[in-house]
Amino acid sequence: MEINLSQLQKLVTQALVEDIGHGDLTTDNLFSHDIQAKGYFLAKDDGIIAGLTVAETVFKTLSPNIAWEEIVKDGDKVQNGMKLVYISGSLPAILTGERVALNFLQRLSGIATKTHSYVKKVKGYPVRIVDTRKTAPGLRILDKYAVRVGGGSNHRFGLYDAVMLKDNHLKAAGSITKAISILKEKLPFTIKIEVETEDLKMVQEALDNKVDIIMLDNMSPEMMVKAVELVKDQAIIEASGGITLDSIKEIAATGVNIISVGDLTHSVKALDISLELS
Repeated sequence: MEINLSQLQKLVTQALVEDIGHGDLTTDNLFSHDIQAKGYFLAKDDGIIAGLTVAETVFKTLSPNIAWEEIVKDGDKVQNGMKLVYISGSLPAILTGERVALNFLQRLSGIATKTHSYVKKVKGYPVRIVDTRKTAPGLRILDKYAVRVGGGSNHRFGLYDAVMLKDNHLKAAGSITKAISILKEKLPFTIKIEVETEDLKMVQEALDNKVDIIMLDNMSPEMMVKAVELVKDQAIIEASGGITLDSIKEIAATGVNIISVGDLTHSVKALDISLELS
């Protein structure tokens, strides 16, 4: 569950520039840069931790000599009141980086925690919980990393790594058959094609065109069962559309292979974490 470090550094630098601007007026005018301090991160919620490397990168960008001692690791379950990390070094760096580090750590831990709750709901079913492209603009690699930490899997990262024919593509092209015909003339055979379907007629048309993945969009569980019987292992079946913690177990029971959940990333409740000076 690695993060691309060069991409991470760019995101952290951008976030620091956004927050610091021409300088931290409060910290820079209160303290000299040789003052040292110690502190720790404290969980104030129960949940799954994600983003410790991101938070560490924030502080070490400001001061390479920051000492960072992790008590827990990404993916660990934590409880309210647990210490997560000890930090020591430049007081100005710690104070200046505090909010940016917490913004990343709280958001990613919130995503991991929510993902874990979805994965736990379908335990015992042969189905994978995956994310969508409904991520915070610019933070997709981190949002999707947090999903993996929480036990989920990633859907495509962007428009560039798989073909997905959605409803508006199909309306504009005229039909599934027309769209697939055009795409197969232009794309390498290595590219997978997924089609969004809304009823069993569309599922059959997708099968007739030998697509790789069939998305069952906003179908009832009853219709999903019929779609699974129709496909019979001829394609990967993905369920999507308005799926919640209350409905996901029933959907997993239909026999679909994948359940994509926009809620993992588009409506994040940050995990409450604070930084306390010793």
